[in-house]
Amino acid sequence: MASLKAYIITRILLTIPMIFILLTLVFFIMRILPGDPVLAIVGMKASPEQIERLRRELGLDKSWLEQYIDYVAMIFRGDLGRSMIWGRRPVVREIWDRFPATLELTIFGFTVSVLIGLLTGVLAALKPETKVDVSLRLYGIVAYALFIPLLGMLFQLVFGVYLRVFPVAGRKSPLVDVPVITGLYTLDSILSGSIVGFFDALWHLFLPSLTLGIVLSGVYTRLVRTSMVEVLREDFIRALLARGIPRDRVVFVHALKNAFIPVLTMMGLQFALLLAGAVLTETTFSWPGIGTFLVERIEYRDYTTVQGTIVFYALLVSFVSLAVDIIYAIIDPRIRY
Repeated sequence: MASLKAYIITRILLTIPMIFILLTLVFFIMRILPGDPVLAIVGMKASPEQIERLRRELGLDKSWLEQYIDYVAMIFRGDLGRSMIWGRRPVVREIWDRFPATLELTIFGFTVSVLIGLLTGVLAALKPETKVDVSLRLYGIVAYALFIPLLGMLFQLVFGVYLRVFPVAGRKSPLVDVPVITGLYTLDSILSGSIVGFFDALWHLFLPSLTLGIVLSGVYTRLVRTSMVEVLREDFIRALLARGIPRDRVVFVHALKNAFIPVLTMMGLQFALLLAGAVLTETTFSWPGIGTFLVERIEYRDYTTVQGTIVFYALLVSFVSLAVDIIYAIIDPRIRY
């Protein structure tokens, strides 16, 4: 326990320099890229006086080093700054307006990927070197190699345009009113007792979640299959079967539990990456999450918003990774840090 506490403290301390290295890279890369946030706001026809005044208001008249020092000082105060465009709202508020949409999509996409991956991986492990095994391993390779926008657009074309079964964009229908409590429409509709809102939110989540789930499931298929094959060859599995314990119970209780440890690590990493990298899915399905928000603000060269969003992502990924390591140590007592 003491070693685990020391590990947690060390990880937290190591997160601080990682965030500042990432922040520094993003800070200078944004300023090296062509484009001017002032011109993106006022347009090319603005007078030089207007442009200069706005540059002073945004602090862009200072040198890059001065801007960097000012921004780092704000970070130490817990302030991510204000957006440079559209009312100059606090970056934290801008992020929290969009984060629930990304979190909801991540949860459902992650759930789909794990369910598909576990099912296909276990089936492949139970029938090693058969046509079923080869087919499911091939599925894992193809799924992992799929390009999210391509798969998403195929689903939109088939299920949205031709069959007209599912919507191709957005989080809810225009005429459906869901009271915003947490920002997660499925949860908010349950809390408010709106059955129509709940099924409408699920209806809109189906295609983007399925797209994410299929692409990510390939990793789980191969990992679960490999882990299960190794565990099923262990002596304790043979001993359990020799004692007359039903094979289904041995597989799904004992073998899957032991094979689940490396899968759990991958689940944590994938969930963190999903939160930070659902940009392609969100842009394909016009999903109003942080991914589309970040792309939009990069196009406008909204420096403070992009920097604040990256810091938020870094903290999120670090927290999820740390939580996975702690759960890993709890599940497997042999793990020591």
